Amino acid sequence: MPRPGDLPMIVAVTAGLGLLIALSGIWLMWRLRTRSIGVMLAVVVVVAVTATLAGVVAIINKMIIEGATKDFVLSVVAVGGLVGLGVAFVLARRVVGESRRLVEAVRVAPFTAPRGLPAELQTIANTLEEAYAREQALEGARRELVAWVSHDLRTPLAGMRAMAEALEDGVVSDPETVARYHGQIKLEVERLSAMVDDLFELSRIHAGALRLSRARIGLADLVADTLAGAEPLARAKGVVLTAEASAAVPVEADAGALGRALGNLVVNAIRHTPSDQTVVLRAEVDSSGMACLSVTDCCGGIPEEDLPRVFEVAFRGEAARTPTADGGAGLGLAIAQGIVEAHDGVIEVVNDGPGCRFEIRLPLVGG
Repeated sequence: MPRPGDLPMIVAVTAGLGLLIALSGIWLMWRLRTRSIGVMLAVVVVVAVTATLAGVVAIINKMIIEGATKDFVLSVVAVGGLVGLGVAFVLARRVVGESRRLVEAVRVAPFTAPRGLPAELQTIANTLEEAYAREQALEGARRELVAWVSHDLRTPLAGMRAMAEALEDGVVSDPETVARYHGQIKLEVERLSAMVDDLFELSRIHAGALRLSRARIGLADLVADTLAGAEPLARAKGVVLTAEASAAVPVEADAGALGRALGNLVVNAIRHTPSDQTVVLRAEVDSSGMACLSVTDCCGGIPEEDLPRVFEVAFRGEAARTPTADGGAGLGLAIAQGIVEAHDGVIEVVNDGPGCRFEIRLPLVGG
């Protein structure tokens, strides 16, 4: 029978052996870190069982337990170790099998997450399925953008080439027509230049290369500047442009970038609002305590099925891609969304009365 004074010795022996075996197990797992998860699980169980057996055997050899009791204890510990190893083997086989099932599912396109996996593997599978769906959507959007922008570039270029050849060959000689051709070529060049600028800005946003110079600004000033910049376009279209801005709506933002986002919304609203109708800009603090910029137009509303796609790249709400005199390439709203999200804000659109309302919400800066 063990004596009370033997307890420190038992603790020291078992702790020393346990530490030695644990360090050996950690070293072995590091060497096998690129091997199967099943091998790693087996190492863990072997380390635990070996540490227990080593402690028991060491104590028995110190003659704390002797005779038949010694045989019984060794037998029980041995059986327990075998049971532990058996369970570890079964668990390792299941983990390896489910991992291989997930790998096989990943290799088959389109990827669908298999069901019935262990919780962690199921989470990985579901995440992969979502990532695959996003990748497919982005790839589809990229192809659509390339096709649409190629058409938007090809059409004006073909017209400019025809007019340039007509001027060069002397087919057109009267001053009035020559001046009209020159004016049209200049207009198309400006439109193409704006499209290239938009594409460059969009690529910066998608690449995460948009750099903001934030400072405390008032949204009332931003609204006033946007109103002044868009007034000539509104006057030419016959649209009434008004603003309603609270005196103090401070935010931390890049005035140039945020002004471009708001300007894109205003230009888009003017283009889709009939003559003699109104576009209203508002800057206020909403009920949730966020700074809110809104642009309300009289476009007649957006079909419900198109609302989720409004901010997609190159989406213009129409199948035809023929450029109009005042139409864009469908990049303005996507750029506005990227700029707003870079400011930790949100941008939304809802149908409102005779038209729709675009809203930008940004964190409000305290006084």
